[in-house]
Amino acid sequence: MTTQTWIITGASRGLGRALAEAALAAGDRVVAAVRHPESMAGLHTGDLLTVAFDARDTATAPALIQAALERFGRLDVLVNNAGRAIVGSAQEVSEEQLRELMDLHLSRSSPWKAGRSPGPARSRRSASA
Repeated sequence: MTTQTWIITGASRGLGRALAEAALAAGDRVVAAVRHPESMAGLHTGDLLTVAFDARDTATAPALIQAALERFGRLDVLVNNAGRAIVGSAQEVSEEQLRELMDLHLSRSSPWKAGRSPGPARSRRSASA
């Protein structure tokens, strides 16, 4: 089987961390895009690249993809897992908080947008992501 290169946002804990660990255990390469790079210190492997990344900053998505290409030469899988939640009843959540949450999860999915655009990530590989 061919080794794949993954970008996983929100890879520091939860589902993102589990996916990163599973991909590394399978012999794949992982670019862990996290707000706090020190959170990945427990994983020691040459097939892991940890990149400081905030999914709310759409301008940094191309640099994230470029880092994956420079280190591993290809990008096969993009897991846009970063997000957050608001805990509380409908009466406790302001319209501004709700808009910010929806914007983060649905509008500012920057790695996904950058991964869809034509460019080096698409032209350097033959499989679809």
